[in-house]
Amino acid sequence: MSVKVCKFGGTSMADANIIRKVKDIIESDEARRIIVVSAPGKRFSGDKKITDLLFECHKELVREGTCKKSFSAVRARFLDIVKQLELTFDFDAVLEDTFVRIEKEKSEQFTVSRGEYLCGKLIAEYFCLPFIDAEGTVFFNADGTLDAEKSYKAVSSAVSKTGKGVIPGFYGVDEEGRIRTFSRGGSDISGAIVARAVNASLYENWTDVSGFLACDPHLVDSPAPIEALSYKELRELSYMGANVLHSESIFPVRKANIPIQIKNTFRPDDVGTTIVPTSRYMPNGRTVTGIAGKKNFTVIYIEKSLMNSEIGFARRVLSAVEAENVSVEHIPTGIDTMSLLIESSELNELKLSRILEGIKCEVEPDIIRVMENIALIATVGHGMSSSVGTSARLFKAIAAAEINIKLIDMGSSELNIVVGVKNADYERCIKAIYGEFFVG
Repeated sequence: MSVKVCKFGGTSMADANIIRKVKDIIESDEARRIIVVSAPGKRFSGDKKITDLLFECHKELVREGTCKKSFSAVRARFLDIVKQLELTFDFDAVLEDTFVRIEKEKSEQFTVSRGEYLCGKLIAEYFCLPFIDAEGTVFFNADGTLDAEKSYKAVSSAVSKTGKGVIPGFYGVDEEGRIRTFSRGGSDISGAIVARAVNASLYENWTDVSGFLACDPHLVDSPAPIEALSYKELRELSYMGANVLHSESIFPVRKANIPIQIKNTFRPDDVGTTIVPTSRYMPNGRTVTGIAGKKNFTVIYIEKSLMNSEIGFARRVLSAVEAENVSVEHIPTGIDTMSLLIESSELNELKLSRILEGIKCEVEPDIIRVMENIALIATVGHGMSSSVGTSARLFKAIAAAEINIKLIDMGSSELNIVVGVKNADYERCIKAIYGEFFVG
């Protein structure tokens, strides 16, 4: 029998009424046997996510030596859900045990992981399914990376005993048995780990939107939905800000060729977006699949005659950046030029100054200058490589909007074209590109 792993995000766990919808979704398909849950999210504008309340708990614990006041809000939120679902088990005892352990552990990562833990316990009880704790099934290496093979084996073993269950997302344990968490949104990664471990036929990721859109709906009215895209397209769009799915969540399922489907808990009949291995991807007829971007990059431009003939030139430049523990996002190059694109949030005046001095010392450039407040916009799609004139259409549309392009970076795969423009031109640039490829 095929097995679907279903991960439900915070909005899908926010209150009792939504949890009832989730139960209907699970019971409508017998293949939906394994559920991965996030901590309850916001119920309304101005509300707080459980995870944010738990961050407040840790701050109070550090400050006061106890988090009794902050944890009372967490306790009240969960007990309200229990009451509304008319559950009769002693969840208050589970909450009390959790509170005691939080104060004992005094660990931020342990504290913030308890939202998923408590939600998992509650959902398992309500759905009459076994609870499988991530504390015994998801493992991290000493350097904080996932111990994938150990995790797959542990999850597979735990699930094989029952064939079904509820697993909290977002956390696992390190080599010393301490709770460790993924980055925010990491329950998507947990779901993918579980899907890989049980060799699922499909990894369903349930959220509050009906899949990916061709661009940000805050910038373009009613952008076209994306019904299907490849893993590679997903990586490009997610990295550039299309945040429907955590960008790292594809890695566990990609090697096993398990497709991902983004579904809307509030509109379960919507088609959603299916993400498939590149080898299975069928072009949708469009040249461009999607457009996404990010603001606030700093560009370090380097020019030196005969740069291409200097052995180790790029390595020496990058070593100056590495020395400041800063990562480089893109490196557009020419025969005598190189540009380093760095997220401005990674830099301060002192770090930037040291990087510039380091580059000057390492390679003695003819020219080195800095551009700030740069936005990057990626136009992504497998159809671009087989469509004559795609670049011409893109640049013509940007020129027609009277926007000056500061830099261009095109991958060798021809999957995407990245342009850099001033932050002030970001919104107009996306609208211009969308109008060229999706309107009319």
